[in-house]
Formats: sequence, C-alpha cells, structure tokens
Amino acid sequence: MTVTLSTLNAAPSAVFVETLGAVFEHAPWVAEGAAAGRPYPTVEALFAAMRATVQRAEEGRRLALLAGHPELAGRAARAGRIAPDSIAEQAAAGLDRLSEAEFARFAALNAAYREKFGIPFILCVKRHGRASLLATFERRLGSSPEIERRVAEDEVMRIAAIRLDALVTGEGPLQTKGRISTHVLDTALGRPAAGVALELYEIVSATEAALVARAVTNADGRTDAPLVHGRPVPVATYELRVRLGDYHRRLGLDLPDPPFLDIVPLRFGVSEPEGHYHVPLVATPWSFQTYRGS
Repeated sequence: MTVTLSTLNAAPSAVFVETLGAVFEHAPWVAEGAAAGRPYPTVEALFAAMRATVQRAEEGRRLALLAGHPELAGRAARAGRIAPDSIAEQAAAGLDRLSEAEFARFAALNAAYREKFGIPFILCVKRHGRASLLATFERRLGSSPEIERRVAEDEVMRIAAIRLDALVTGEGPLQTKGRISTHVLDTALGRPAAGVALELYEIVSATEAALVARAVTNADGRTDAPLVHGRPVPVATYELRVRLGDYHRRLGLDLPDPPFLDIVPLRFGVSEPEGHYHVPLVATPWSFQTYRGS
C-alpha cells in the first residue's frame, strides 16, 4: 500500500508518524521529528528531513537505532521475530532459504562482528546478491570501529530510502531503482529477433545459479518489461542465457546438429544497484556480440 506525499502533508501528526514509523527500524521518533517540517515539496525533501532528524539526535538514540536492526539470517530472523519490512528484505535476498552450513556461516560472522563492534552487522541487502553480501560481510570485519560506525549509519539510510520510496509517491522521488534490459538483433536477416526465449540468472557460486527472470522477446526484439526493474539491481555477477538455436530452428534454417550456437551465455557484473544495465545480443547462426548499451 502506498500513500501520496500530499496526503502525508495534510495528515494529522499521529497519522503521519504511524504511516512512516517503520521507515527507520524501531525508531518512530524519526518520523515524529520530521512531522513538524511539513509541508514537503518532494519525497526527496521529506527524506532529507528524516535524515537530518537522525543526524541531530543525541548519541544514545543514534546508537539504539543501529542496535535495533536485526542480524542477517540470525535466530530472530529465522523465527520471524523481526520487523515485517526486515523479514521481506531478508527473504528477497534469499536469506530465508539458506542451507544449514550457510546459516552456520552467518551465525559465526554475526557473532564475530558483534564482539568486535558491539552492534549488529547492517547492510542494505536489497542492493546485494548473496555472494556480494557475504564478501562485504567478511571485508567489513577487518574495518575499524570508527569507520564501521559511519558505514553502518550509511546503510541505515539506504534501507530507509528504499522503504520510503516504496511507500510514498509524489514529486521528486528518491533514486533507489535500477534495471536490467536486453535487445536481440538478428544481423543475418537485418531485423529484431522476435520470439527468442531467454533466462537471467544470478551467479551465486561456482556451482549455484539462481533464476531471476524468464522472458521471450517481442516483435521489436525486446522483452515487454525489463528483466529487473522497480527495485535496486543487487550487486552480483549475472548470466543472460539466450536460446538462439531454438530461434533459428523456428526460422527453418538448415543448422548442423548440434548447432554451432545454441544457448548463448552472456555473463556480466553489476556494481551500481541504481544503474541501467542494457545487455543486447547481436547475432547470426555463427557469431554474436554484446556490449553495455543504454
């Protein structure tokens, strides 16, 4: 459910706080602090006010804000004893579907991090694939308390921005979304390749690939909607698998068995969760090319 910015600007303070109270984890006082600054002309201005409320808060309150975040794949998360937004965010990252060995790895990392820094490890998991998430966790364990405190606060802001952007519509939306799109061109015939089946996978490890999306190209050689859109694109290595052989068979081409090009894999990396990654395929039965388009 979403609410318009104009509705929030006109709402009683209690309704404003109730609506935005979960944007910052277990910290409705942030919404209370922003309520007095209304009306806000843009969603960006509203978020700036909420961020300033946190930055002006006394040290104990800011530390409690960090401490209120749940551990990733921790006991409370596994038991469903965390905030609904956090449950959804961890599930979106696949943290509710880990093996026992993976849960044990997270438990060890959570314990080591809390012992060293005194707060839970905080990461905006919607911006990371599982491999990136673990690599980031392990890298940040080597950080200093001063740096890690700043990084944790930055991640709290990223989490809150995504939550607010999903909740409030209006002028000046926050830039929290990215996308992956594709376009298949048949250069042998000099036209878009229609009816090409393809799948997008996130490469989790050397032995695991998680399906992200399936689609078929339309008359323009594009998918009807981007393969990933309406959310951050998690930092990860991806593989776009294009079923080129099936497309050429349907055209009635005399292909060898097996064809020289059957399923064409395009492996690429995403490092900008809010970026647009356009990954086209320019192909014939005997060759292909790709590039990062726009």
